Amino acid sequence: MIHLKTKAEIELLRISGKLVSEILYLLKEKIAPGVKTSELDELAGHLIRERKGKPAPPEVGFPGNICISVNDQVVHGVPGNRVLKSGDIVGIDVTVAFNGYYGDIAGTFPVGEISKETQKLLDVTKQSLYEGISKAVEGNRLGEISNAIQTFVEKYGFSVVRKFVGHGIGKSMWEEPQVPNFGSPNNGIRLRKGMVLAIEPMVNAGGYDVKVLDDNWTAVTQDGSLSAHFEHTVAILEDGPEILTSFE
Repeated sequence: MIHLKTKAEIELLRISGKLVSEILYLLKEKIAPGVKTSELDELAGHLIRERKGKPAPPEVGFPGNICISVNDQVVHGVPGNRVLKSGDIVGIDVTVAFNGYYGDIAGTFPVGEISKETQKLLDVTKQSLYEGISKAVEGNRLGEISNAIQTFVEKYGFSVVRKFVGHGIGKSMWEEPQVPNFGSPNNGIRLRKGMVLAIEPMVNAGGYDVKVLDDNWTAVTQDGSLSAHFEHTVAILEDGPEILTSFE
């Protein structure tokens, strides 16, 4: 069942969105060669709780305050003793509950100097998110978001992950509907004012197949290629989509 949010609820979601945006920005500033992923996770936990928020991943048994995915790790990377080095890319996914509503944002960032091809992967993945958001308009089908993302990504020779998708968000971290990053523009439900979606393309430099490691969380590319992930929480309003999160 899809819950259409009221204006009051969307205002609360704006507040949650601003919170996760601020956390991601502060974490991004700490990314550097020599930093452990566990250090970023500890900092995230401190920043979230300092602002009276609650990290969402532990609610579902995830062993960390945030997900941190490095290089070929697609999503749900478990923080630990891994040390970041120049040339790496690191995806940070922050989901926080605040005043009963969830905010969700993700971005993938360079560690030191990265190659031009790796930067292209980040740029294309990020822009594909905005291509999808542009279709989050009342009256469109959900598939128009999915198809816009897939079409843009594949134009540049990259591939869209099929195993994981975006989702509705509100009083729960994951709500209906699911938001695939691939598919036909003619598929899916009609979008309606009041829907709030977490749109999150996950894009691989190689093939789209992924596998989950023995920790039962960390998903990696099947072929070992690099992967990038960007996400915004988006409200569908009368005059178009509103991004409730920001990378700044």
